[in-house]
Amino acid sequence: MAYRNFLPGPRATHLVIALGGVALGWAIYMRYALVEQSAIGLACRGMETSTCETRALVISLYGYSVFGIAAIVTSLIQLVRPSVPMFIVALMATAIGVVMYNNNLSSLAAGLLLISFARPWRAARA
Repeated sequence: MAYRNFLPGPRATHLVIALGGVALGWAIYMRYALVEQSAIGLACRGMETSTCETRALVISLYGYSVFGIAAIVTSLIQLVRPSVPMFIVALMATAIGVVMYNNNLSSLAAGLLLISFARPWRAARA
């Protein structure tokens, strides 16, 4: 039984692009609008708004390299068992990790995602 390599179809590709763009946009917004702004950090010292709590959560997650670890774990799962939903999750985690200072693990995860295109895909039989 021959299998073809993992390659999402046209509809799945549009979904991958859209959700990858959303994750990348969220990460860019969080980094440049909330995390790096010193004025936001000073304003959040005495306040407990949802923006300040989100900023504190992102900073604490960065401290434990959660974005990079999530990217590498989901990319490894994608490499072992390719599927479109796992590819989308892994791509989103990788995009967030690259932007949110977890570059080492997230760049390794991006490489694993590229390698996953060479894996046989059970969902699409030739």
